[in-house]
Amino acid sequence: MKNDAPTAAKPRTRNAALTRENILKVATQEFAERGYDGASIEAIVLCCKISKNLIYHYFDSKEGLFIEVMERAYGAMRERQNQLTLSGDPVRDMRELVEKTVQHFIDQPDFHLLLSTENLHKAAHIRKSSVISQMFNPLRAALSEILQQGKDQGVFRQDADWVDLYVSISGLGAYAITNRYTLSYVLDVDLNSPERKASRLKHASNVVMSYLCDLRTTA
Repeated sequence: MKNDAPTAAKPRTRNAALTRENILKVATQEFAERGYDGASIEAIVLCCKISKNLIYHYFDSKEGLFIEVMERAYGAMRERQNQLTLSGDPVRDMRELVEKTVQHFIDQPDFHLLLSTENLHKAAHIRKSSVISQMFNPLRAALSEILQQGKDQGVFRQDADWVDLYVSISGLGAYAITNRYTLSYVLDVDLNSPERKASRLKHASNVVMSYLCDLRTTA
């Protein structure tokens, strides 16, 4: 005898990893566009089409979500820099490190917005992360090693400091991105164009190498 009773719909299963990743992507955009204070959990919920309770299932608070967004952003930068393969030639290796760092800044403009909002809070949130500071250890080691090799081989100036060097690399890479709209207007150029980005990448590398390979030292 044929059973015409309707079959009960199977409950939808949720992929926890994909849901979590989607929340982080949407939250990254929200925090980047509106800053930490202006970002809204309700807006993230609406965009993800999930309940607020589910967000708090994965992240214990708005601050906890923001910290993981920052960890994810720093992790992406570390992955790019980890692609550096040291050849033993300090000039080649330093140029590659500069280019990978600046290219990441070019490719990830939201990273600068996240840094800006966190600097307004004087790094209060990332100080609570157990992993962000550790993410810089490989970069610190690589930069120090390349710099010391260059000094030992007599191709880099002896007074170069790795901290100052990294700050300069970051400034050369980030400023043109964070101020691209105002600079494009006042300079009457399009800093977002592929040609300008390529030029910026080459220029930043050349500036750093011109400094390092100037063997004159100051008192």
